Amino acid sequence: MKEYILIAGVNGTGKSSFRGVLEGQGVPIGHIVDPDLIAKQNNYNELSAGKQAVREIQACLQKGETITQETTLSSHQVRKTIVKAKEQGYRIVMYYIGLNTKYESIYRIANRVRKGGHDIPPDDVIRRFENRFDSLDRVVPLCDKVIFYDNENGFIKVAEITNGDFCYTNGYHPDWIVEYHSRFLSE
Repeated sequence: MKEYILIAGVNGTGKSSFRGVLEGQGVPIGHIVDPDLIAKQNNYNELSAGKQAVREIQACLQKGETITQETTLSSHQVRKTIVKAKEQGYRIVMYYIGLNTKYESIYRIANRVRKGGHDIPPDDVIRRFENRFDSLDRVVPLCDKVIFYDNENGFIKVAEITNGDFCYTNGYHPDWIVEYHSRFLSE
């Protein structure tokens, strides 16, 4: 079955590293769309890389290929793409990577930059962190499955939403997933 897979989370949560985990587990992830990698390979700015990512996704949808996209969910384009993919018979699976604080994200980005990686302005990270649950609310109802991982000290699966039902997957409940669960129940 063709899938549209999202690896989502605020900048600095470990989305690219998590993609490597999925690949290592043999999860079929199809064509990978990573705007950060597109920017690096083509010397594009963030906007140009985002436009190229949209073009790649549209081409994959036309071919009926499985797609994996790394995203912060901060763009409304992701929701539009999910709707289009669903209309074309795609199964939508999202892996969401979370951290408890925006400061941890900013620290990880600074560490990545020290190692030669790309930077993200702290104001963008803070805005995305503060809006992360609003961003989730826009797309979770469209997903067939959402799997939440905490990455404070390595990727730990903490919860799932399948067919609209939220359940914790173990006894580890970081603050961010408890906060999101409370919000999810109130809607």
